Amino acid sequence: MYQSKLFVKTQKEVPKEEVSINSQLLLRAGFIDKLMAGVYSFLPLGLRVLKKIEKVIREELEKIGAQEILLPALHPKENWERTNRWGQEVMFKLRSRSGKELGLGWTHEEIITPLVKKFVKSYRDLPLALYQIQVKFRDELRAKSGLLRGVEFIMKDLYSFHQTLEDLENYYEKVKKAYFQIFKRCGIGKQTFLTLASGGTFSEYSHEFQTLTPFGEDFIYLCEKCKVGINQQIIKEKNYRCYQCGNEKLEVKKAIEVGNIFNLKEKFARYFNLTFKDREGKEKFVLMGCYGIGLPRLMGAIVEVNHDEKGICWPIEIAPFQVHLISVREKREIKKTAQTIYQLLENQKIEVLYDDRAKSVGEKFVDCDLIGIPLRMVISEKSLRKKSVEIKERKKKVARLIKIKDLLKFLKEKLSLC
Repeated sequence: MYQSKLFVKTQKEVPKEEVSINSQLLLRAGFIDKLMAGVYSFLPLGLRVLKKIEKVIREELEKIGAQEILLPALHPKENWERTNRWGQEVMFKLRSRSGKELGLGWTHEEIITPLVKKFVKSYRDLPLALYQIQVKFRDELRAKSGLLRGVEFIMKDLYSFHQTLEDLENYYEKVKKAYFQIFKRCGIGKQTFLTLASGGTFSEYSHEFQTLTPFGEDFIYLCEKCKVGINQQIIKEKNYRCYQCGNEKLEVKKAIEVGNIFNLKEKFARYFNLTFKDREGKEKFVLMGCYGIGLPRLMGAIVEVNHDEKGICWPIEIAPFQVHLISVREKREIKKTAQTIYQLLENQKIEVLYDDRAKSVGEKFVDCDLIGIPLRMVISEKSLRKKSVEIKERKKKVARLIKIKDLLKFLKEKLSLC
């Protein structure tokens, strides 16, 4: 991609009302555009990151046997009346010209449960795990903090269906491991902890995945021994002790919730009479689990954790590009070499953003740091005299010279290790 052709340009300033780090940096760097509170457009750079996050999620869920589907966003009133949730204030409601009352989906238990009922009849049809990556709508009064709390957002929701509580709990543990792997690949694994939380309307307790950051909107009580947390909302119930080891010396940390998981058990199966016949021919309710990750929220959390005073520092696996190529000055030899290297990287399927703009080197470096691509490659008179290019990792201060003849080998080794 030529940076001169990129749809959106960077900004020096953002509106004063943007107080969160993720919104400030993503808006300035041209990843997103704000339409209104809680509603954002994903621009070319932002969409590339979002698609890479989707890829990571798909790969990890498919490892635990989940199948992808896509459910409607427009829901009939009667499904929600079955579960007594039509009255939820969070739901956007509308009426068709024929007078039919409809709602925009803010979650999908009311849709997936009757769907599965059509196909699951016997124990032979279980277990089953289905997920989707889809737009959700919630009439959120606290639509602030950039991508961390949206009115319209993209959610990965996974639902699992089981014969027995043991099977459900075993799969629940598999999802925990898959989630930790997702967050590790997205560059926040070391800062993310399993946190006990209230189950709300679903169960007595649930689990959140909370990512530590000084810019978080939640408070958790973290046990350094067990590496688990307790949400502030339920800490009194646990007598301010770790629920695993009883440790009373818990550290209070600010964090961002990046995922949550629930055991729904029979709750929605009873509403829709979702049953199966076991090996003895007895009819039983299917047990369900629910597992969510908000993709824009995850993207915002990644930025909150991975940034410095100059801009974003994208983890390699979800960065919009792997290499940011910059040519210094407009001399013919420099431009020719830069174009040759750009084409070489393109041919080798190495993702590269080539800053071919007629800008000063200072402006190019400022934009490069702001956008946050992992590797900066600079071609200048100084580097060409040594038949080299200058490469600097975004999170490091010191650059190094790499011979042009060794460039591909270096990049492939560096990118494979990251």
